[in-house]
Amino acid sequence: MQDVESEKRALRAELRERRRIRTSTQEDHDSASLTANLRRLTTDVGARSLAAYLSLPEEPDTRPFLRWTAEQGLRVLLPISRDDGLLDWAPYDGKEEDADILGMPTPTSELLGPIAINDVDLILVPAAAVDRTGMRMGWGRGYFDKTLGSMEGCPPVYAVIFDDELVDAVPRERHDMPVNGVVTPSGIVTF
Repeated sequence: MQDVESEKRALRAELRERRRIRTSTQEDHDSASLTANLRRLTTDVGARSLAAYLSLPEEPDTRPFLRWTAEQGLRVLLPISRDDGLLDWAPYDGKEEDADILGMPTPTSELLGPIAINDVDLILVPAAAVDRTGMRMGWGRGYFDKTLGSMEGCPPVYAVIFDDELVDAVPRERHDMPVNGVVTPSGIVTF
């Protein structure tokens, strides 16, 4: 167990550094390509309601995609971290933002409880890396693993990552939850 935690810490540090040194030219190109791929996935799945997240500056940029969902009239729920390790959800309205207890960006719209996610057609989650079997490694707090692990009849779950974060293997623990696929700037991979 200690070895897996050490491996995860080391890999997360490497991935954070890779993200930190990305150029603005790369970021602009990746943002446009990623948005197109997220739109294609949403359309292909036929999602009318989805769970996603507001990206941080160093993450793959989900904001242009979220603006598109609003233009299309899609219902989007965004996570809000709680002290107990669960996620509340709030509808995306494209307006004001706040920060949750972890400092993650959140909408200021109506707060819904953890079970609100049970009604979505597609879930998009952040990740540090995903391996080619679909095992997702997050950033270490377990919020999404807990949420996905508690769902009955979970819809398709796709991690949003940069191309070089789809790797051969990630260290895994018993509580880690796999995803059905990844969306990267260069495409969509379904496992």
